[in-house]
Amino acid sequence: MTDRSKNRMPVSRRGLLAVATGAALTLASGLALAQSAWPNRPVKIVVPFPPGGTTDILARAIAPELSRVFGQQFIVDNRGGAGGNVGAELVAKSPPDGYTLLMGTVGTHGINKSLYAKLPYDPQKDFVPITLVAGVPNVMVMNAAKARELNINTVPEFIKYAKAHPGQLSMASSGNGTSIHLAGELFKSRTGIFMTHIPYRGSGPAMLDLVSGNVEVMFDNLPSAMPQIKAGKLKAFAVTSAQRSSAMPDLPTIEEAAGLKGFEASSWFGLLAPAGTPPDIASRIQQETAKAMATPAIKEKLLAQGAIPGGMVPAEFAKFIDAEIAKWAGVVKASGAKVD
Repeated sequence: MTDRSKNRMPVSRRGLLAVATGAALTLASGLALAQSAWPNRPVKIVVPFPPGGTTDILARAIAPELSRVFGQQFIVDNRGGAGGNVGAELVAKSPPDGYTLLMGTVGTHGINKSLYAKLPYDPQKDFVPITLVAGVPNVMVMNAAKARELNINTVPEFIKYAKAHPGQLSMASSGNGTSIHLAGELFKSRTGIFMTHIPYRGSGPAMLDLVSGNVEVMFDNLPSAMPQIKAGKLKAFAVTSAQRSSAMPDLPTIEEAAGLKGFEASSWFGLLAPAGTPPDIASRIQQETAKAMATPAIKEKLLAQGAIPGGMVPAEFAKFIDAEIAKWAGVVKASGAKVD
């Protein structure tokens, strides 16, 4: 039998190093090629609430623009539940390849960390911030027929009635921990009134019950409430932002209407991806989203609804989220709200 080992060439350390280096370069170039080819299949934008709310409205406003620019479909996928936590957790645990994005909110990435005893994701560690899409004020609205029946036309009249009838008014929200919920809780704590909180799986279902008269009041995002206000089905009392909204300039702020100094509980919405998503993909999405939000058609549409277009770069958006978590921790503490 021939001893084949005698015919083998010895392999030096230098040779092994060259082979390893070549393999690493091949792998790196392969990854770079995969990233540069992104997207080569449809991209999913998870909306952590049902259709009809502002989160859904904004996602569906930018999805067609991103589809056009990148040449692949950007599909809105509604995954409501647990104040946005169901959809946020789904994205946090998705592959970091740029094909699953989240339309995050002030709830999922500002409020919930302080509100929930156990959060199934970390809003800072489990995501790559991409860009702030828009900021919107909330608006205090009441079922118009109920407001006429009770002769409530202003915020002070609402407070007076609520104090005289504790627990008789119900407050709808898009879910525990959302800005819609916290705006109402802050209002309750600052005015000393009691309303029964009725959480829904999103702004859309809550709005349906509010318009139907099954609940009386809501601190909804202005864009999703605007159509019902204009239709006369809702009575708008005030916005929860620090300044009046250009979309409804005659509507006072809560601070102006009720003398609640420093009252502010606005909402915001932004795109995020799972932690580990390549920075160049996040940067490309940010750049094209900012361009889309700046186009006259989308910008005018959003401003007319009370939304202020964003466009922050990823690093700015990350700092913004850090600041929002700190800010809302104080609001949650002051309101006494907590979800197990």
